[in-house]
Amino acid sequence: MEWIGTGIALLVGLAVGFLIGFLIRKILTEREIGSIEQLSIKIREEAQKEAATIKKEAALEAKEQLYQEKTKIEQEAKERRAEITALEKKLDRREETIDKRQEDVEKLEKENNNLSKQLERRSKDLEKKDAELSDLIQEQRSQLEKISGLTSDAAKELLLRSLESDVRRESARIIKQITDEAKEKANREARRIIATTMQRGCTEYVNESTVSTVALPSDDIKGRIIGREGRNIRAFESLTGVNLIIDDTPDTVVLSAFDPVRREAARQTLERLISDGRIHPGRIEEIYDKVMKEMEEDMREAAERVVFDLGIVDMNPELIKIFGRLKYRFSYGQNQLYHAREVAFLAGAIASELGADIEICKRGALLHDLGKGIDFERDGTHAAIGAEMARKLGESKEVVNAIAAHHEDVEMETVEAVIVQVADALSAARPGARRETIETYVKRLEKLETLAESFNGVEKCFAIQAGREIRIMVEPEEVDDQNAVKLAYDVSKKIEEEMEYPGQIKVTIIRETRAVAYAK
Repeated sequence: MEWIGTGIALLVGLAVGFLIGFLIRKILTEREIGSIEQLSIKIREEAQKEAATIKKEAALEAKEQLYQEKTKIEQEAKERRAEITALEKKLDRREETIDKRQEDVEKLEKENNNLSKQLERRSKDLEKKDAELSDLIQEQRSQLEKISGLTSDAAKELLLRSLESDVRRESARIIKQITDEAKEKANREARRIIATTMQRGCTEYVNESTVSTVALPSDDIKGRIIGREGRNIRAFESLTGVNLIIDDTPDTVVLSAFDPVRREAARQTLERLISDGRIHPGRIEEIYDKVMKEMEEDMREAAERVVFDLGIVDMNPELIKIFGRLKYRFSYGQNQLYHAREVAFLAGAIASELGADIEICKRGALLHDLGKGIDFERDGTHAAIGAEMARKLGESKEVVNAIAAHHEDVEMETVEAVIVQVADALSAARPGARRETIETYVKRLEKLETLAESFNGVEKCFAIQAGREIRIMVEPEEVDDQNAVKLAYDVSKKIEEEMEYPGQIKVTIIRETRAVAYAK
């Protein structure tokens, strides 16, 4: 029974302890919940304060941004108002200018009306004077008929017979002149053909056209150039195709060849060999190959520069290569590359004035002497050779005809061919283009002007176009229209008798007509 009582007491104690623990836990839980609620309330209050702060800051920022935008808009409006004000002032000035011009126009119209009235009055006066002059001429004619004993018809017949005789003499002179010119042209063409043949085939030619000289540091170098048993000079001549002449001339050797490109390559090769000091067949070949490559590149670049300067496009590279050889070709002292460029510029200018095809004129003029770059290698005239090469390398038939016809070897088929020929003649006739001293040129012009001034009635005279034309201004009171024709003929005859010149000289008489009237 004691055990049972103990068990019951133990159970009662456990129940009481459980109840006390439950009460304690409940009290702690209620305290914790109260603490959490207070914390939540505190957090909510802080969040509300922070939200209010953020809202206030956002409002301030929006106000600031709104203020800046407003300031910007006001500034733009101010600038626009300034621009509008400036435009209004400008328009005002234009209106003032227009008003002023309108006043000037009205003033000019009034002046023109006054001038028209004056001209009308003068016209009536002139008509009246013309009628008086006609009556006076009729009266003088009647008096002349009485004095001479000839009627006007008889005087006309006598004058016509005299003129007929003069015309017959002039016709005979012209016929003889044409015959002489034809003979001279035939002789000149024959001389040209012979000279061309001599230029290509003779062993002795004009020294300056076929010979280049190379200065030596000393005569001792001549032996090294010749080499043992002449092997160096034989290798040099065989490789370059140029004759190397070594004679008693001190410190100098001579290179002779018709081909100017080969001669120039040989000259540069020899100069480099002398400067280097190593002269033997292997070195000669090495230097010559290097020089030829450099020269070919230099000739090609020079030709391309000319083509680029002229604005010519789509030209065959092989044509440019052949054209570049003209850099070392000279004719009468005139470099053919720059002569071709000058002719092309002239042809383009003439074509633009006449409304011809500028591209065809420039291409034909640039390539008109193309054959001179290879005429040492082929038979035929340089015009025919150049035309054939241009045809093979894709140039148009108009350009080919301009090349072939620039020396009238064939008939000119287009106006562009005529322009190319004219431009070629102008370039060759330019003072200083051909080898002629300035003293000789000036003396010829002075003599031409002096000869023209020796005639009565000549006021001034001017030699132009390199002496190919002389223009003579005469006193209108002393030389009338009929006498002007006779004066031109007399001057041309005197030039033929007293001067020597190539081609022909055009004599132009200029007579000024003056009309003088006095307003009273």
